[in-house]
Amino acid sequence: MSERVIRASAEDAGERIDKFISDRAEGISRSLAAKLCVDGAVTADGKPAAKNYKIKGGEIVAVTLPEPKTAEVIPQNIPLDVVYEDDDVIVVNKPQGMVVHPAAGNPDGTLVNALMYRCGESLSAINGVIRPGIVHRIDKDTSGLIVAAKTNEAHLSLAEQLKARKPLRKYIALVNGNIKEDGGTVNKPIARSVNDRKRMAVSSLGRDAVTHYKALERFGGYTLTECVLETGRTHQIRVHMASIGHSIVGDKVYGIKKEQFNLNGQLLHAQTIGFTHPRTGELMTFSAQLPDYFERGLSVLRNENGR
Repeated sequence: MSERVIRASAEDAGERIDKFISDRAEGISRSLAAKLCVDGAVTADGKPAAKNYKIKGGEIVAVTLPEPKTAEVIPQNIPLDVVYEDDDVIVVNKPQGMVVHPAAGNPDGTLVNALMYRCGESLSAINGVIRPGIVHRIDKDTSGLIVAAKTNEAHLSLAEQLKARKPLRKYIALVNGNIKEDGGTVNKPIARSVNDRKRMAVSSLGRDAVTHYKALERFGGYTLTECVLETGRTHQIRVHMASIGHSIVGDKVYGIKKEQFNLNGQLLHAQTIGFTHPRTGELMTFSAQLPDYFERGLSVLRNENGR
């Protein structure tokens, strides 16, 4: 256990204690401060303080921090659809609903747990014990291809390729609305939303983000679209397509509320990935078919449109 002690000044009077703590104690977010209050780990002048306690000014606020837990990821025998594997890399067709690596709310059942069972210690250690082998990610509710590194050398090579925007990352998406043009490019910077930290948003303060798109098939109210990533920001395709009025079908965060499909996530599939092999220098390209639920949705639309 460790303790942070902060003396409140008269200027702090009226401020909620969780905000007071997060503003003045480095490394403690407001959500963590609120949780510590609920857990009874925060006192004001020696008395337990609720998260909505208002600072009076002059009191001593003490915050007791728990001992950090040792990070541990347990290998789990989870079936994987392996598209390619050698001593340096492994390419997996990730199903919709699988998280890439453990995080809050998803401690296990992830791609990393499955990779550790399959590959043992043969995964790069550059990203630490929580994300061994993980060079890039795709969202939980996005399906498709992801490449992981088995060695540190392979990891560094793939990471450098991503930085140089060299890998081919082609997605297939069903979007809302009729894309009138045959294709185009969305070049809009993306940052975390200031209103909701779980969302991303187009922002002039964000990092550059470029998505190229092409209309493949139109269904009146929907368009089957190919999206190619030039950069790889969090939620990039989902944010970019929503920003031009064509959110991805099934996207519960950036999409529309009412749709004709009963889906567990967005109809977005990482269909093709291409990269230069870290050891041989060979240009390698892999593709994965659309999931059955995606194909069923397209069949419904084609039948409705007399195809």
